[in-house]
Amino acid sequence: MDLKSTLRLPKTDFPMRGDLAKREPDQLRAWDESRLYERILATRAKAPRFVLHDGPPYANGHIHYGHVLNKVLKDIVVKYRTLAGARAVFVPGWDCHGLPIELQVERDAGPSKQSMSKVEFRRECRAYAERFVDVQRGEFRRLGVFARWDRPYLTMDFAYEASIVRELGRLARGGYLTRGKRVVHWCVSCRTALAEAEVEYAEHTSPSIYVKFPLRGGGERLHAELRGRSVAFVVWTTTPWTLPANLAIALGPKIRYVAVEVGEDALIVAADRLEEVARKCRLGAPPIICEIDPAKAEKAVTRHPLLPRDSIVLLADFVDTASGSGCVHIAPGHGAEDFALGRRHGLEPFAPIDEAGCFTAEVERYQGLHVDQANPIIVKDLQEASALLNRVGDTIAHSYPHCWRCKTPVLFRATPQWFARLDHADLRRRALDAIDRTRWLPPWGRDRIHGMVATRPDWCLSRQRAWGVPIPAFYCEGCGMELLDADVVDHVAAIFAEVGADAWFERKAGALLPPGTRCRGCGAANFRHEQDIVDVWFESGVSWAAVCEGQPDLWPIDLYLEGSDQHRGWFHSSLLASVATREKAPYAAVLTHGFVVDEVTGEPYSKSARNFIPTDQIIGKYGAEILRVWVAYVDYRNDMPFGPKVLEQLGETYRKLRNTWRFLLGNLADFDPARDAVPASQIAGFDRYVLSRLRTHADTARRAYEEYDFQKVLQTLVYLASVELSSLYVDVRKDRLYCDAAAAPERRATQTVLWLAARALAIMGSPILAFTAEEVWRHLPRRPGDPESVHMALWPSSTELPEADAGLESEWSGLLTLRDEVNRAMEPFRAQKHSSLDARVIITADGERRALLARHADALAELLIVSQVTIEEGKGGVRVEAADGTRCPRCWKFTTNGRADEPCARCAAVLGAGT
Repeated sequence: MDLKSTLRLPKTDFPMRGDLAKREPDQLRAWDESRLYERILATRAKAPRFVLHDGPPYANGHIHYGHVLNKVLKDIVVKYRTLAGARAVFVPGWDCHGLPIELQVERDAGPSKQSMSKVEFRRECRAYAERFVDVQRGEFRRLGVFARWDRPYLTMDFAYEASIVRELGRLARGGYLTRGKRVVHWCVSCRTALAEAEVEYAEHTSPSIYVKFPLRGGGERLHAELRGRSVAFVVWTTTPWTLPANLAIALGPKIRYVAVEVGEDALIVAADRLEEVARKCRLGAPPIICEIDPAKAEKAVTRHPLLPRDSIVLLADFVDTASGSGCVHIAPGHGAEDFALGRRHGLEPFAPIDEAGCFTAEVERYQGLHVDQANPIIVKDLQEASALLNRVGDTIAHSYPHCWRCKTPVLFRATPQWFARLDHADLRRRALDAIDRTRWLPPWGRDRIHGMVATRPDWCLSRQRAWGVPIPAFYCEGCGMELLDADVVDHVAAIFAEVGADAWFERKAGALLPPGTRCRGCGAANFRHEQDIVDVWFESGVSWAAVCEGQPDLWPIDLYLEGSDQHRGWFHSSLLASVATREKAPYAAVLTHGFVVDEVTGEPYSKSARNFIPTDQIIGKYGAEILRVWVAYVDYRNDMPFGPKVLEQLGETYRKLRNTWRFLLGNLADFDPARDAVPASQIAGFDRYVLSRLRTHADTARRAYEEYDFQKVLQTLVYLASVELSSLYVDVRKDRLYCDAAAAPERRATQTVLWLAARALAIMGSPILAFTAEEVWRHLPRRPGDPESVHMALWPSSTELPEADAGLESEWSGLLTLRDEVNRAMEPFRAQKHSSLDARVIITADGERRALLARHADALAELLIVSQVTIEEGKGGVRVEAADGTRCPRCWKFTTNGRADEPCARCAAVLGAGT
């Protein structure tokens, strides 16, 4: 007889190789055809709600790995909450307006852009956004992300555009909106104001010049020692182009200043900066004439070094001696602190630069020159006017703000803009209080956004572009008075809800106003309408109102989840918009993740990276499941490495899980849980211990999911699969599974544990391993009433997996320690080409350990995978000897009551029964 054929070896159709790239599309089609996500929601119709509100990605280009990370993290959260019994409706969204789309459409249009009307151009922008919404939707779905893909929210939808305008109306009604000329970040390339979130800092090389501003009148006003001397303040700047806009010089009221002798001049600098200024300007060691009290210098008047204009000396607390000369050049039209100081003293925010960064006719001397062209000319003019103290060509490398889109250095430029006032109605303090009432994950997110809100200027809401929602303001043609009335805004919102925001550019002002509208100033009825659009951060920042508020499935919002850059972006704008009009943050908790970096260089792994591999190529090679495993594998709270080495490592992690599932399923080929499952109350010994461990790991995984620690979830799954099950339980129970009678109670008990383990692993792993868990579920024996998809299942209950037994686990941990000792003692025996079943193990023990061994004497040989175990009294020790008796040719165990080359009594009984 071929005894091997009588063994019940693993048998399953579950393939060893995942072939994920080939199989996943079929699974996606099956999910779509069965409308799985809608059915999942239907089964949770009366369940508690959990709302993760999607921060809208930009509808521009294909997705990158930051998108993958973000959407898979969200999907893990939503799938877990569904497992936990919640109704978790996930509505994806897209940010569809804004400059990147405009610029791309302009490039695509080429010269024909010049002949386009604004409405025609906006239609092209809409078509472009629609195209990439479809592209990205397909790419996100390929990742196995469940969502209402057929009903996303788009910021360019008519209803959404109307909501944006209504929220502006709420701000207007609350008195938050104001219009005025203030200094903003201005991109000359994009020709628009920028929000704080649209500015990034990068290394930049600028001119470095020290300039003399001569004092008008006698120097004795400052100090008697300066009587009859030519006195000048030394100003340092890295932006020579702003000097034509200079209106003042700022001194620090608590800084010590000195006048030093340089030729016939007396130059005034901060004492702490004298040595550096003298070195930079090659002044040698100029003697100090006297100290200067900054209070006496206040309101002194100097002559502009290039223009027929005066410059007044003012005191300002922001002046320091960290760099420069201690005498700060003040151009109220080109700096935020300059603007604030100038406003306190009645100085005009003079900014003679147009939207392209060129001088206007207000400075005839440099009219038409771009600021970059003007810099060297101004420096040369200063030299010729004997006002330049250092050398032409001196530069400095420093951190400077750049536009985050086009990477061009920005200008600080005073222009008329619409602002939301942060200190009106105590909005800033209320926002800070709301931050403290929000849960921030990780906790440092609270400090990051708190600092930003505490120090940020008023919110510049207007943008000088075409593709977006217009600010619904009107201006009287008679007196110029502005009209941004909340009731007027509501009227405009109703128009947008019906036909979209294009109506603003298609219709005249009168057709957009309620009938009978007149100017509150002069009573005139003729108006023109604002051409600026609203900041796209405001558009996305009111998504909670446009999409979620008032919808039972989507309100209130439990969680926002985005990259850490959104502390100054979406988290920030959403907070301010909500606190201003609803008195609270729109979210209960905020989770942030880091950025994807190259696994070798640590540099950002973006589309512009030299070695960037498009996501579709990675999915085509490895499958989307490996990317999902990567998201759980890395610590998303920090920057996350990505590259071929990481993927290969993850392939090994995936194989461990898949091989464990395959072995479990292979040993369930003849198992029907409805017929064969053993009640948990009847499972004892080592099997009961493993059941307890299953519950312990399930509890660990659940806590980790609740804490958004997906790395720990994956670690728990891998440890359970590869250590507790494969290396321990399955190893110990192979003899029982392969050699016992099919329906033997002990074998059925073991199969029950294997079935529960495979089932629990599939359910616990399904939020991460969405495809593989579903594949396992299809091959897993199921009971009547079990859901057809793992994603419709609930987290394993205490009925399926009894509560963990700490006492039992402690008891068996002592036996497993013994197992480790025996395995070490077995190494010389194995080295002689013996298997462990060739061995008899003699264990000497006393006290508690002997009592432990006595309680489990019948289980020791199977636990240690040896033929015989003898327990002797004495101090602890382990010996390994050759087993007594003869080997069974079927199970390979040695017995003392059998015959050579004949099956042992157990195997003979199984063969005799034909089972």
